[in-house]
Amino acid sequence: MSLDKPYQDIPGTTIFDAEQSRKGYWLNQFCMSLMKAENRERFKANQRAYLDEWAMSEEQKQAVLDMDLNRAISLGGNIYFLAKIGATHGRSFQQMAGSMTGMTEEEYRAMMISGGRSVEGNRKLGEDGTAQPHRQPQGQAGKKD
Repeated sequence: MSLDKPYQDIPGTTIFDAEQSRKGYWLNQFCMSLMKAENRERFKANQRAYLDEWAMSEEQKQAVLDMDLNRAISLGGNIYFLAKIGATHGRSFQQMAGSMTGMTEEEYRAMMISGGRSVEGNRKLGEDGTAQPHRQPQGQAGKKD
């Protein structure tokens, strides 16, 4: 059963919800395995062979091999778990975030220091171009999840 997801119309945003969690379960489990030094060494020695030990889709494995974090997120990866792949390769979270935005680490750092990404074009828009607040469906007001 699909739940109402009013957050799906936020441009460029993938929300890590229950559906994403299920989709990325094995990808995220693989990432967590990299917390152990011996697993990091095995992964670095033969990435493909190590990935093939996990019940991930071929698309998820390719996203890891390509270090395509945006693709991995769309396939159910959680950024906090995916950060372990970057750390295994000696990359900082800032380097990873920069690569996800098409910026260098320095450009990403400068953007964040100057206040972050502009909200223009990065929020839910109404038909007239003005931001519209998310509203709960009728009968849901005050209901706890």
